[in-house]
Amino acid sequence: MGEIVVIRHGQTEWSANGRHTSTTDLELTSAGEEGAKSLARALANRAFVAVISSPRKRARRTAELAGLVVTELDNDIAEWDYGTYEGLTSPQIKAEAPDWDLWTDGCPEGESPSQVTDRLDRFITKLRPMLALGDVAVASHGHASRALAARWLEQPVAFGAHLTLGTATVSVLGHEHDAPALRLWNAPPI
Repeated sequence: MGEIVVIRHGQTEWSANGRHTSTTDLELTSAGEEGAKSLARALANRAFVAVISSPRKRARRTAELAGLVVTELDNDIAEWDYGTYEGLTSPQIKAEAPDWDLWTDGCPEGESPSQVTDRLDRFITKLRPMLALGDVAVASHGHASRALAARWLEQPVAFGAHLTLGTATVSVLGHEHDAPALRLWNAPPI
């Protein structure tokens, strides 16, 4: 059984400033491009049966700079839709809604945890036949990747709150015997 190699996109201006970025399609910063290029070393010894990217250019560009050829774009691994919180930092949101928690509340005019669960479960179901053939690379985003890991581990998306994830990092989801497992998490470029 293959592994899911999760690649979080490189730094953008908004990720560097802690601003929630879902549908805003930002370019990588120069530091983000360098981080993405450095991922190539970590991925060099792997052969992928598929490279699936979020349609956002920051994820696609990261995959490209890491030396991968994207074989498919999939909205199911796009970032959590932050709705009216798009572009805001967590402190700005909490100034207006002190008890807000993305993982349990979702976002007004954006996505709920159950909507994110549904699309990531759909994505995992789609991946399973591919994993029978080998490893699959997934270029995605911070919260979406953390939620993907939670669902892979058969946990609620809220479990993703416990999985920090930096930009331009590699994580690996696989199996320990027959159980879904976290094989590597938040590994920076070598």
